[in-house]
Amino acid sequence: MNKKLDFSRPLVVLAPLAGYTDLPFRSVVKKFGADLTISEMISSNALVYKSERTLKMIEKSPTEDPYFVQIAGNKMELIRDAVLILNEIDGIDGIDLNCGCPAPKVFNHGSGSNLLGDLKKLEEMLSTVKKYSNKQYTSAKVRLGVNEKIPVEIGKAVEACGVDFVSVHGRTRAGKYKAPVDYDAIKAMKEAISIPVIANGDIKDYDKAKEVLEYTKADGVMIGRGAIGKPWVFYQLKHGIEDISNEMKKEIILEHFDAMLKFHGPHGAIMFRKLLHSYSKGYTGANEFRDIVNKISDISVMRDMIENFF
Repeated sequence: MNKKLDFSRPLVVLAPLAGYTDLPFRSVVKKFGADLTISEMISSNALVYKSERTLKMIEKSPTEDPYFVQIAGNKMELIRDAVLILNEIDGIDGIDLNCGCPAPKVFNHGSGSNLLGDLKKLEEMLSTVKKYSNKQYTSAKVRLGVNEKIPVEIGKAVEACGVDFVSVHGRTRAGKYKAPVDYDAIKAMKEAISIPVIANGDIKDYDKAKEVLEYTKADGVMIGRGAIGKPWVFYQLKHGIEDISNEMKKEIILEHFDAMLKFHGPHGAIMFRKLLHSYSKGYTGANEFRDIVNKISDISVMRDMIENFF
């Protein structure tokens, strides 16, 4: 079988982000340079109960290749059943287990970063995915621990399950998104295990990505919040360029707008407002632009606004 991920050079991966990394956004970053795209976090529960919304969240763009689905869950049976459902869906190249989400409702439910407090359970869950999946890849997304940092122990637990690689966000669960990212801890995990390690956390631009790869010797970077409003960071990394023209930015924004309409229908224009808030950051007149955009639902008017503003 042809391996779809080539770790001979650093990979650039889009992180799963609830509410942002839907199909339209993923198709845009894929077109402009991401090596791998991953679905938003999917609840195993919702998947097993065949929630319509969840099944729609798994759909992918034809250009997304390779494509992973990320699942979260707190019971082995549920994880297994979720994997069996995904096995029936073509076009998914890997299943990623979420062992890092810090959100209280996920944590208190026993999923996400909760697993970092019980590495035996984490291994059981991950081994279940590995055992039942018929996909080419299995991976895990982790943090450094719940309250204290145990990157090496976590790395070894994940590696013991026979997965293909691990993505690590350089904060603990307690660190949420505010604490400084500990790149030393990512480096320590990388040095302790032999499977590829993807570095994640506060990688907001081209320079930072370069610096993190250099320092941690990681096998790739995963960019999440840094790509919201700046999906061209993937283009920059793919082509090794620091500066990107406003023309290129505009092309990417319009591409995203069209993808939203195609996937979500006319309502996509309203959903695109919050994205335009991010896109317009740093531009002159951004505040007025946001105020106007907030009142527009007409597709052609919004397109004109985007054309003229950017």
